[in-house]
Amino acid sequence: MPNNAKVTVDAAKKLGLTSDEFDKIKEILGREPNFVELSIYSVMWSEHASYKNSIKWLKTLPRKGKALLVEAGEENAGLVDVGDGLACAFKIESHNHPSAVEPYQGAATGVGGINRDIFTMGARPVAQLNSLRFGKLENDRTKWLLKGVVKGIGDYGNAFGVPVVAGEVYFDECYNTNPLVNAMSVGLMKKEDMISAISKGVGNPVYIVGSSTGKDGIHGATFASADLHENSADDIPSVQVGDPFQEKLLLEATLELNKTDAVVGMQDMGAAGIICSTSEMSAKGEHGMKINLDKVPLRQQNIEPWEILLSESQERMLIVVEKGKEKIVEKIFDKWDLHCEIIGEVTKGNRLHFYMHDKLVADVPADTLVLGGGAPVYEREYKEPAYYQEYKKFNIDNVPEPQNLREVAESLVANPNIASKNWIIEQYDTMVGTNNMTTNFPSDAGVVNIKGTNKALVLTVDCNSKYVNADPEIGTQIAVAEAARNIVCSGGEPLAITNCLNFGNPYNPEVYWQFVGAINGMRKACEKFETPVTGGNVSFYNQTAIGGKIEPIYPTPVIGMLGLLKEKNDQMTLAFKTKGDMIFLLGESKNDIASSEYLVSYHGIKESPAPVFDLDFEYNLHQIVKQLIAKNLVRSVHDISEGGLYISLLESAMPRNLGFDITTDAEVRTDAYLFGEAQGRIIVTVAPSREIPFIDFMLEKDFPFSIVGHVTKGELRVDDISYGFIQDAKKVYNTTISKKLSE
Repeated sequence: MPNNAKVTVDAAKKLGLTSDEFDKIKEILGREPNFVELSIYSVMWSEHASYKNSIKWLKTLPRKGKALLVEAGEENAGLVDVGDGLACAFKIESHNHPSAVEPYQGAATGVGGINRDIFTMGARPVAQLNSLRFGKLENDRTKWLLKGVVKGIGDYGNAFGVPVVAGEVYFDECYNTNPLVNAMSVGLMKKEDMISAISKGVGNPVYIVGSSTGKDGIHGATFASADLHENSADDIPSVQVGDPFQEKLLLEATLELNKTDAVVGMQDMGAAGIICSTSEMSAKGEHGMKINLDKVPLRQQNIEPWEILLSESQERMLIVVEKGKEKIVEKIFDKWDLHCEIIGEVTKGNRLHFYMHDKLVADVPADTLVLGGGAPVYEREYKEPAYYQEYKKFNIDNVPEPQNLREVAESLVANPNIASKNWIIEQYDTMVGTNNMTTNFPSDAGVVNIKGTNKALVLTVDCNSKYVNADPEIGTQIAVAEAARNIVCSGGEPLAITNCLNFGNPYNPEVYWQFVGAINGMRKACEKFETPVTGGNVSFYNQTAIGGKIEPIYPTPVIGMLGLLKEKNDQMTLAFKTKGDMIFLLGESKNDIASSEYLVSYHGIKESPAPVFDLDFEYNLHQIVKQLIAKNLVRSVHDISEGGLYISLLESAMPRNLGFDITTDAEVRTDAYLFGEAQGRIIVTVAPSREIPFIDFMLEKDFPFSIVGHVTKGELRVDDISYGFIQDAKKVYNTTISKKLSE
């Protein structure tokens, strides 16, 4: 038994544990824990590591599918069969709190960590995506956060050598204090090359490889499981420091090692560092470990045992190797000039024994630390917020229609939530690896070539948090539907999702009601689109200060979706092709401006329900679009989302500097027709020579559609009124964010 001083319940509370959890630890151990053991339980039972406040509901999500090779939670990332003997590993995770206090390193290490989850499984990362949320762009703090986060993502990803192929960025005051930085990585591998995060085989050596260990990131998992406050900057030691060049070496060494038969199991050291990797791998393999912490390569002196265990220093992994094959492993890591040290061995039973200079400092059962084992599971109280019913009282008739709709259009083009994110995108290397198929041929989703095949991956991240705040269940269904819609509009077939669930404090019943509603909505939509959940991340405790009051962020369940383009030559783009092509609307125009960017930014009205949405109708729309593309009846396809029909038309017109001439629907308010965000709508262009077969097909399918207008040389006309010219609109669209950042 460790000969360390006993700890009290007060010490447990300071580490984020409750008195009941402290009692449970004593019951598990049959004695009082020492400080090292208490530290171990504090990180492993934190929300970030154990999902103790969310796992009950996460288990209700669909987790099985014909293309899935592993189920959610089984490995470091989801794994999907994409044919030709290949598998795609993909996952999204948050790095919100670190980015709030140190945006550059917070974002950079978020990118590094999610890439390690991918290549630790044996896959080579081929694409990155991100979903970002910031406060009002006029705020100096927002500008500082935006610049730091974007530079962190760009510097790490560019140096590591993986392109950013898609993403989203939104601004709202609810993120003033607490930005959201969600990073997604996607990799490819041969199916048979998967490495499992498992430990087994008594006597097998346990290696730590990669960077040396320092004090950066200690209690990072605990930091991510607490509210941000005015003194959170004091927690900067909890933010890890990344080195993309070291990670590149680690990637190549890992993939080379995977070609041998020496590896039993491998896991990235992310949140909670060594203790997380040792406990999760051991629990999965139903074995124990004996670990000598003094064998861990350190980058500084006087590091305590608990600090070594909890450090989240980056670019490190734990590998269990078959006994007798040590030289194979050591030769590879020596070649790549990386640390490769045996720090212990696999043992019989389920206990983890940690030693420092032959002195036992912790003795804990592995399975009591992990999700699905002994980690606590809670069912939190939830109740409907008062605002929910108030939002439903919204009536469009109480909102006067503006006299000058061209002025509205121009205001939306210059809205940071709608305007081009070029200032951000240009800091990312989008072409490294030469796989990105959307650099010159923009589609609604990112399209990534699978070299050596006729196929391509289709990737997107989506969530409109205003919709989710207005109605968590419907808003999350819309997030899944929009992700699927973007993939279908690009010519792909949706396969599976990963999610990053960003919410406020789970102990707030109204926040938890939002969480439960979002999960229910996600479940229904994923079942409808046959896109099972492969895994992801829950990030609670996100909040911001507004008007002297602490408020939770808008619930933001980001959906990362993977699709497959079965024939890469069938990629569909959003760009208008030629003057004279006819523009059609698939779906129905609605007298609806609820939760639209137009209603919020132009009228200043935030209190409205989610926009019109019908899950079955949306599903049918997707089937129609797939067939239109397959039959070569359409020349461009683009969904309608933020900013409504007008912005979608503009986005399709800009790539080739074309224009449009449209006529609005007399049955619908003109502002709703142009700027409303009712769901289930897509615009397509049709060559005059294909117009009759297109119309015949739509009539045969008995699906609502209407002619909107035609593509022009460059002028933007609505109901015979000029809204200006494409070059002028494009200039505003492309320069809005850079201008605001320089103000």
